[in-house]
Amino acid sequence: MRKRERLEKTIAGEPTDRVPAALWRHFPGDDQRAADLAQSTLDYQRAYDWDFIKITPASSFAVSDYGVQDAWEGSLEGTRVYKKRVIERSLDWTNLRPLDPGRGALSRQIETVRLVCEAVGEDTPVIQTVFSPLTQAKHVAGHERLIHDLRTEPDRLHSGLSVLTETTLRFIEALKRLPISGIFYAIQYANYAALAESEYVAFGLPYDQKILGTLPARWWLNVLHLHGESPMFKFAPQLPAQVVNWHDQTTPPSLAMGKTMFDGAVCGGIAQWEHLHQGTPTSVKQAVRDAIAETNSRRLVISTGCVAMITSPLSNIRAVREAVEGA
Repeated sequence: MRKRERLEKTIAGEPTDRVPAALWRHFPGDDQRAADLAQSTLDYQRAYDWDFIKITPASSFAVSDYGVQDAWEGSLEGTRVYKKRVIERSLDWTNLRPLDPGRGALSRQIETVRLVCEAVGEDTPVIQTVFSPLTQAKHVAGHERLIHDLRTEPDRLHSGLSVLTETTLRFIEALKRLPISGIFYAIQYANYAALAESEYVAFGLPYDQKILGTLPARWWLNVLHLHGESPMFKFAPQLPAQVVNWHDQTTPPSLAMGKTMFDGAVCGGIAQWEHLHQGTPTSVKQAVRDAIAETNSRRLVISTGCVAMITSPLSNIRAVREAVEGA
């Protein structure tokens, strides 16, 4: 069964030859140049033959042209530390202007996607990471500044969120010219540990719905990622996507419960730390078997709740691929 057919049948809840699987990771250093990120992404895919490729740039790619600066300081997740923000006072939100995806970091990311798609052709679905406007707002301001302004200067924050949304829509328009299968839409603030539900409804949900509502019908593999230990999963049905991914091994809902709340496929089953990074091939394979049993092997994509560590044992990564093949 080809990858697209396997995934489409999985999303529809139909039987397949096996459960699909995909892992993704950061490539620190390589993520600063289009050709290097493309090559590292392709090497990873060739090593493990995942059912789809998720391109994972540095989180700053969407906002670095505003003047944000960051650096990789050895994080095992491969994420970078923000060194300079551009929102230092609430009035700064009103100074943001939409970015041109034909220039700077956004253009480099478009080139990365083009190179990956060109290399794999139609055989392997490719999806590009897109961060929600509220997540991007954290990147330009920092969490504390964002929360302060959200609660004290909401109109100014809405002004900034509107601009970040417009930039995201322009980036998506540029992506539409490439043969990708969808996007990986990452939301960090649909999370009870970060915001009250009413705050997400006011500052996150409308912008997320606007962006996801513009995705073309031909993008058949859009993955919704709810980041954090207390996701507001109740909003998943209001955010159009075919697959939902969250930290199911460390926070509710379970995969089985998630299937009752979301019409598409659930994506998870493996803990990024306990299983993939600190476990053994045996414990990884058992986690995969448990996830398949819990979901009756339907509407399930095997993965972790977030990125694989850059130093996770290769034997554990291979075990994920071997487990879905029944090895």
